Amino acid sequence: MRSIRAASVRAWRMSLLACACLAIAGCEATLFAGLNATDQHRGIAERHGVVFDAEHALALDVYAPAQANHAPVVVFFYGGDWARGERAWYRFVGSALAAEGVVVVIPDYRKVPKVALEGFMSDAAEAVAWTRAHAGEFGGAANDIFVMGHSAGGQIAALLATDPEWLAASGMQPRDLAGFIGLAGCYDFVPVPDDDEDMIAAFGHTPEAQRRGQPVSFVQGNEPPMLLLQGVDDREVVPTNAISLTRAMDARHEDVTLKLYPDVGHGAVLFALSRPMRGDAPTLSDMLAFIHAHPAAR
Repeated sequence: MRSIRAASVRAWRMSLLACACLAIAGCEATLFAGLNATDQHRGIAERHGVVFDAEHALALDVYAPAQANHAPVVVFFYGGDWARGERAWYRFVGSALAAEGVVVVIPDYRKVPKVALEGFMSDAAEAVAWTRAHAGEFGGAANDIFVMGHSAGGQIAALLATDPEWLAASGMQPRDLAGFIGLAGCYDFVPVPDDDEDMIAAFGHTPEAQRRGQPVSFVQGNEPPMLLLQGVDDREVVPTNAISLTRAMDARHEDVTLKLYPDVGHGAVLFALSRPMRGDAPTLSDMLAFIHAHPAAR
């Protein structure tokens, strides 16, 4: 019986991985529905569709431990080439961390080609400012907010943590953050290939314009602590991105931890937060260790 069950789980996981490979062809909804079907629901209070920017019709979802009290908070920005994605797909991310005592906020942001860097970064900064103002309503600590992102969302969260321009509009600065957690993020990508239409739409045609969105360009020694999680077998966002950001932080004697996961690809570093794929990488345990080691903004 055990071997039959194990074989069934392996087959199910392989189907999810195959769907992940076909995500660009429109399989995302099926993939994420499968992951979310396995998440934990007990002991978690959820709020969906909380509007934080009525002008642009932007909302967010909150996942909180049912008895949260002054808990750490993570604002998670999902990926999708800055052009696609839905916050509802990432319920498994919110549930995984909320089950371990962390309040999770997953916001919308506007996508290319409707907006470029200025648009989605302003949305991200506003979501963080909203979270700080309302954290206590969900049992979170306003001075213990981490930003986190995967892939394109990693670039967004990393730029909030490095370039003070974006949070300044809300009276914040990167050092007000308790930390940044990056999962296979785009941190060092200039020059953008001419055939990458989404990145060109997001960051512009010239290296000078593109550099404004490149987090590694803004490391100056006033950043929050960073945890960079990266699959060695990632072919979509290659490990040199995380290595480059680590070196920039090290050069400024900043607090940075790089975790390189062997035999892990681009999606797997994130999907390891889901129950059926948690054994593929220690993503969750590494995140929790980092959060608990950095309990409040310095």
